[in-house]
Amino acid sequence: MSDSPRTRKDNLDSWISGKPNPAGYYEAKVWMGTKANGSPDRRHVQRKTLAAVRKRVKELERQRDAGRVANAGKPPTVREMLERHLAIVLPGRGRAPRTIADYRSKCRNDIFPRWGGQRIDRLLPEQVEDGLAEMMAAGHAASHVRKVHAILSSAYAEQVARGNVARNPCEHVAPPPPDEPDITALTQDQARNIAAVAISRPNGVRWSVGLATGLRQGEALGLRWSFIDLDTGWMRVWYQLQRLTWEHGCGDRVRGLEVMTKDDAAQARLRAEHACAVRRCKVKPCPKSCGRHERACPPPCPPDCTDHARHCPDRKLPRGSLEVSGALVLRPIKEKRRKRVRLPAELLPALRAHRDAQYLQRLAADTEWEEHDLLFSQWNGRPVDPRRDWGEWVAILAAAGLPHHRLHAMRHTAATIMLEKGIALAVVKETLGHSDIRITNLYSHASDAVREDAADRMGDLFNFDNGTVTGTRSGPADQDQ
Repeated sequence: MSDSPRTRKDNLDSWISGKPNPAGYYEAKVWMGTKANGSPDRRHVQRKTLAAVRKRVKELERQRDAGRVANAGKPPTVREMLERHLAIVLPGRGRAPRTIADYRSKCRNDIFPRWGGQRIDRLLPEQVEDGLAEMMAAGHAASHVRKVHAILSSAYAEQVARGNVARNPCEHVAPPPPDEPDITALTQDQARNIAAVAISRPNGVRWSVGLATGLRQGEALGLRWSFIDLDTGWMRVWYQLQRLTWEHGCGDRVRGLEVMTKDDAAQARLRAEHACAVRRCKVKPCPKSCGRHERACPPPCPPDCTDHARHCPDRKLPRGSLEVSGALVLRPIKEKRRKRVRLPAELLPALRAHRDAQYLQRLAADTEWEEHDLLFSQWNGRPVDPRRDWGEWVAILAAAGLPHHRLHAMRHTAATIMLEKGIALAVVKETLGHSDIRITNLYSHASDAVREDAADRMGDLFNFDNGTVTGTRSGPADQDQ
């Protein structure tokens, strides 16, 4: 047996070189635990001086002992942080796909061009502040700028909580004050005119239901016959119809492969999606005379593009979506609890007539009919595309001789008319499904009719006759002493 001293380090013991390597650097190796795949996580440190190496080793050992081990290598950039936040963190928390798609759009158009290349530990509050000011100067709405600030701040708050970064640069940057909410409502006469014009059109009762209950577009198009009682008028509004964006499925094939021992699943997935998308990428801008696009021509794709998922051979829809037709799916409504709404009794005969007409459509379509139990459908039973529904709204307004209004104005109209008719604020809140009664209270200030009625009632106090006020009675304190 050899009597030489034992030189092997125990676990958790760090190794530090006693002399510099041929390149002139002192080296060290620190055991930080194990990686996600079970392999040892050893960090290599090299510095110009031995004191610098020892200082870094102590920092890493403190992080390891405190259970706050950051990923190896340089801290990620803002773009890398947000890509993971959108692809893994938010879906894992059940955030709605449309919400994530909206966040991704704002990241692509506003956050990545301004701060995407900066390391997360180097982004300064002044840089965030300058970027928000630049967006306001470019004419963006205050609500848009506030949402960009909120997206960036929430991702940073997650990194701070996990110990990956020391501070949130958005924490002490005040976003612009919110805009005045745009609550444009139709009058009661205009609502009656719309209902009268629409009732003779296909799915015409859809507009009466929307005006009476204030359902959102997706909630109205997602109504199903099995959720409505035509005897009592009660309907369960549990789902909404949405058009979602397809997601790549090609990245799922490489997620669990052993080849990823030196790489994580997120990077492997992004590489697979990029390889799938690159064939469809736009490499040159459109010519000035381009007439192919109804809106502004899209810019060329970035070098690391992972869009075009609709062409992916393994394309899929976000988790939790009940596919109806292609990318049109039924998803739970926006509210966390399920909503029940009662229809006016006057609408029930119209709904029965609509059900009979749909039955005749089913017979006429024969084998082309697709049964989805939808209240409002196309001639073959498929769901009504939200874009086609919006086009029908525009046509109805034109036929009624009314100016253009957003489709969401129906919801504003229903809330305003309910309050004009003296329905309690709490009942209006439950009908619309608002999470906070302060949102419902905004509609009490939107109606000119309510304010005119208030002025008329206050006018009853004053009745001027020959320059004197009559109709009021003086109290003892007003009498001459």
